[in-house]
Amino acid sequence: MNDATEMTESRAEFDILIVGAGLVGGALACALAQIDQSLAVGVIEAGPDPKPFNAEQFDPRVVALTHASKQLLASIGAWDMIEAERTCPYTDMHVWDADGTGNIHFDCREVQQPSLGHIVENSVAVRAITQQLYQRANVQLIHGRVETLHRDDQAQLSQVILESGEVVSAPLLLACDGANSKVRELANMHTREWDYGHHAVVTTVRSEQPHQFTAWQRFLTSGPLAFLPLVTAEGDAHQCSIVWSVLPELAEALMALDDDTFCLRLSDAFEHKLGKVVHADKRFSFPLRQRHAIDYIKPGIALVGDACHTIHPLAGQGVNLGFLDVLALQQEIQRACERNLPLSDESILRRYQRQRKSGNLSMMAAMEGFKRLFGADNIGVRWVRNEGLRQVNSLPLLKNTIVKQAMGL
Repeated sequence: MNDATEMTESRAEFDILIVGAGLVGGALACALAQIDQSLAVGVIEAGPDPKPFNAEQFDPRVVALTHASKQLLASIGAWDMIEAERTCPYTDMHVWDADGTGNIHFDCREVQQPSLGHIVENSVAVRAITQQLYQRANVQLIHGRVETLHRDDQAQLSQVILESGEVVSAPLLLACDGANSKVRELANMHTREWDYGHHAVVTTVRSEQPHQFTAWQRFLTSGPLAFLPLVTAEGDAHQCSIVWSVLPELAEALMALDDDTFCLRLSDAFEHKLGKVVHADKRFSFPLRQRHAIDYIKPGIALVGDACHTIHPLAGQGVNLGFLDVLALQQEIQRACERNLPLSDESILRRYQRQRKSGNLSMMAAMEGFKRLFGADNIGVRWVRNEGLRQVNSLPLLKNTIVKQAMGL
């Protein structure tokens, strides 16, 4: 980031500038636009608008949304479109250890809820959020890629120059541009990060038996395998999105298999819980890496969502943490507007960082602990984790407390 005493004349100036119009950035723009109709919000997005809905094809990327995330999407008007296109509520969750008999079963009825959460394809959610962006008079969506960032602390203004040469500025800049955030790089904001030593293999599969609207997760010593339920408009409940976390060499081998052999390997790894896996769509593989920003904020700039923190996908909490960031920022900016504070006021971002940093760190530590616990091959550790699963499953009060926290209730 370069400090500039004389800044290039801006072609567009906003009260708040958001970089990234994905799940988190788009939801944040909608949430902030609702605070005050006079609040001008600019959103920069490097990619094109989402493609039209394809009822014949599932998106390989899905998110497991908590009740808190669903409420946020409903509050910005996006949930109705998501439901109209495609979403799958799940009522149960089964988790078990491949090396032993320990297992745990979560049931929405035990916490008096209609579901534990919803599995939603990324593209479905982004499309609904993007539609809401276009419906807001005080939001402008700008397509372009960020090239340069200047911050003038004296003028209390951040200026972004796009590859096209277009110049956009605002007193408050919010980076929602993902794990490899360009804004984070240009602002010289550092992260602590390390490889999990695993790659995720993801695809959509069809099973011999219906998924029973249940999220399934088996912990193997090579890594967790999750089957997340999907459903067609006709009610066909035989499709699941799978996330298989494995060592890089195994990921490479799985990606090289023909479809029939891959389905056999997957069926065996899943212990045929839903019978045979009879079909798999195109597979994708990507490395898993944990990141956490040392500081979420600089004067007039804040990191949000994956730009700020990424965690292991084993609990599906990544986007839910991002949505909690959105709620925290909405609360702080609304407070500032009610008190007539300038949006560049340092107290806004300090309060946001204080509110979110501890929660994000706690979740990241828990995910790292789960990964280490279930990845250990020591016989003593195997006994402890199996006994732990059995004990938690036998204590309804503790189990229901855990599931309520995971649901965002």
